[in-house]
Amino acid sequence: MITLRPELRTIADWITAGSRVLDLGCGDGTLLAHLRDTRQVHGYGLEIDPANIVKAIDNGIYVIQTDLDAGLNEFESATFDYVVMSQTLQAVHYPDRLLDEMLRVGREGIITFPNFGYWRNRLQLLAGRMPLTRTLPHTWYNTPNIHLCTLHDFQDLCAEKQFRILERTVVDRAHRSSLPMRLMPNLMGEIALYRIKRR
Repeated sequence: MITLRPELRTIADWITAGSRVLDLGCGDGTLLAHLRDTRQVHGYGLEIDPANIVKAIDNGIYVIQTDLDAGLNEFESATFDYVVMSQTLQAVHYPDRLLDEMLRVGREGIITFPNFGYWRNRLQLLAGRMPLTRTLPHTWYNTPNIHLCTLHDFQDLCAEKQFRILERTVVDRAHRSSLPMRLMPNLMGEIALYRIKRR
């Protein structure tokens, strides 16, 4: 049985059975394998790390080695029902362009990212330090993250691009929600999950 990390369970719940899915930064293909086995999803993964590609192939996933900063030109418009990007948005050079591409090749986009507005991050910044937390575990000099954002930043970009937010969830690292997170998501949410589409 495949074990999904917490936010992948929410993503899986948002995806309709029998859909066509493209997973950007698919890692070892765990999400796509789960969707294939439980929801009869037809999927492809894009990944840059050769070790992850080998694991994805071992999981029976169709995977293409590519750098997401190069775009999604190999795919025609409206090829997929969902394009997923989990914990990868903050690590690409042009997140705004990649979001455009996601909603060109897919009907909906599902994005998760660490919320830089989370209160523990803010406290560390007030102390004059770059945040180091469970969702941002790298030090400033070895982090893969180059474009961190808050919920407000992401929602502003969606408004600018005229993307419609269909669903939003904020959780902690253990995928728990709470009343404070629902009342003050940008301050209390550790991980943000969005489902978006073009207007």
